[in-house]
Amino acid sequence: MLPILILQTGGPPQAVGDVYGGFDRMVSEVAGLDPAGLVRVAAYKGERPQAPTRYRAALITGSRANVTDHAPWSEACAGWVRDAMDASLPLFGICYGHQLISYALGGRIDYLEGGREIGTRPVELTSAAREDPLLAGMPAMFAAHFIREQAVLEPPRGAVALAVNDRDPHQMLRYGPNAVSVQFHPEFTAPIMRAYFDVMRSGLDAEGIDVQALRAGVAETPASHAILRRFFESTGTIPGAGKASAAAA
Repeated sequence: MLPILILQTGGPPQAVGDVYGGFDRMVSEVAGLDPAGLVRVAAYKGERPQAPTRYRAALITGSRANVTDHAPWSEACAGWVRDAMDASLPLFGICYGHQLISYALGGRIDYLEGGREIGTRPVELTSAAREDPLLAGMPAMFAAHFIREQAVLEPPRGAVALAVNDRDPHQMLRYGPNAVSVQFHPEFTAPIMRAYFDVMRSGLDAEGIDVQALRAGVAETPASHAILRRFFESTGTIPGAGKASAAAA
């Protein structure tokens, strides 16, 4: 069986990674993936993935970098995304991965108006989501974890918004039958989100962000987790009933 690609565009702060592992571990634990069936490619360190046809699915992680930096490794990943879309590879993007997929397909990325979005915040499904097989049975509104400064300001032509909130009308996008991305972090648990606040406290304080209040508001996000697992189930990447997973959330 072909492996699942975890295309790493960055990693968590060391203090977070030392306890909870890298994004690959976070994803595999939440999505129920067998770590032995994963291939990890650290694109931000100059590693290059193989052709999309060498994988049965791919996930593009978050990053502390910005898509608008146009780093050579990131531009190479954008080209790989276009190849993956041509090959109809099941593709899921998270945060930076969300922005990278949109950028690769012609969308516009820039800084989020009003500053950083961070913490556990509500997300609402759109009317289009009610017709989307990935999201059938999901609650209309659910909590998700955030940590980002940039956003998809203009999605690529043909992309469909599946989730929104008061900060962003493009919290989740579908690009085709097998490709979706989310701005939030479905791989984060509540302890991971709190750990980010602990690591970033001094910098957030300097931005005038009430870290104590946001940290106190951190909660578990089972519906967000369900979206990640359900993606792999619905594309046949792992066995299971996606609708059952979502309903259970």
